[in-house]
Amino acid sequence: MNSAVRRRLARVAPAAALLLAVTACSSDSQEATLPSSSSASASEGEPEIAASTTPSASSSASDRSTAMNVRVTLDGRPVDATLNNSPAARDFAELLPLTLDLENFHGTERVADLPRKLDTSGASEPAAAKVGDIAYYAPWGNLALFYQDGPAASADLLILGHLDVSADQLGRADRITVEAAS
Repeated sequence: MNSAVRRRLARVAPAAALLLAVTACSSDSQEATLPSSSSASASEGEPEIAASTTPSASSSASDRSTAMNVRVTLDGRPVDATLNNSPAARDFAELLPLTLDLENFHGTERVADLPRKLDTSGASEPAAAKVGDIAYYAPWGNLALFYQDGPAASADLLILGHLDVSADQLGRADRITVEAAS
């Protein structure tokens, strides 16, 4: 992956990490829930957090069982997205808002550099990326959006969340903006 791609990825991750960190500290009573799920609280003006059991956001690790809604646009079009509650996803939320230019990588993912590397301490068990997954590739410090299923699970690839978008739309995306949900 070239350095331009890594730099672009580096611009998106900080915003998502900030968003996750802000919501993790919330203690007011406003609640957001998803169907048949438990709820978590969020302060007014802070991102919503809701329990989720989407395949890409869930794993055997408990830190990935709670999802955070974020506002994402791909090439100016809004798409539904969530970030999981992993340490890396919370660190990514700290970088929000981010707008990144995306480049193709191996006919499988769209990638961009993030402004800095994310905290990967306490990472959950590795999982193979699926279509729509938002991931962080730790060795290069970049964001990856999978429009094809990824390779086998790797400890270097951390799933941060999921985009509810077609593989075709994601595979053609040139720019992503990630912001805290309000």
